[in-house]
Amino acid sequence: MSFKKHGISFGLQRVDDDFILFIKAQGKLTHSDYATMVPLLESALQGVEKPSLKVLADLSEFEGWELRAAWDDLKLGLKHGSEFAKIAIYGHKSWQELAAKVGSWFVSGDIQSFDDYEAAMQWLAED
Repeated sequence: MSFKKHGISFGLQRVDDDFILFIKAQGKLTHSDYATMVPLLESALQGVEKPSLKVLADLSEFEGWELRAAWDDLKLGLKHGSEFAKIAIYGHKSWQELAAKVGSWFVSGDIQSFDDYEAAMQWLAED
């Protein structure tokens, strides 16, 4: 039997005075994935006064979105875009550089693409 995994997992950690949000997208994301994840994420952010998040988005196993899920992702970026200080996109896909550029239209912080996990973490640690 073969299983096709998809979804979004995340963790929110505080490192010194910074919050770092670790996100891993896997497979082809659906509207249902966002319907489950967004309330959890918003609940985690609710207690943070004036969030300035640094994000590591692990897209190494990401295969894309269903159309409605892409819309959900855009809405999430528009709603919380001002709360992101830095987003490091990690993975090995050729389109990640373009995703970082397009993402910068919707997010107030810096976005960069990395194919090396350690380099992504080091960039996030820089002030």
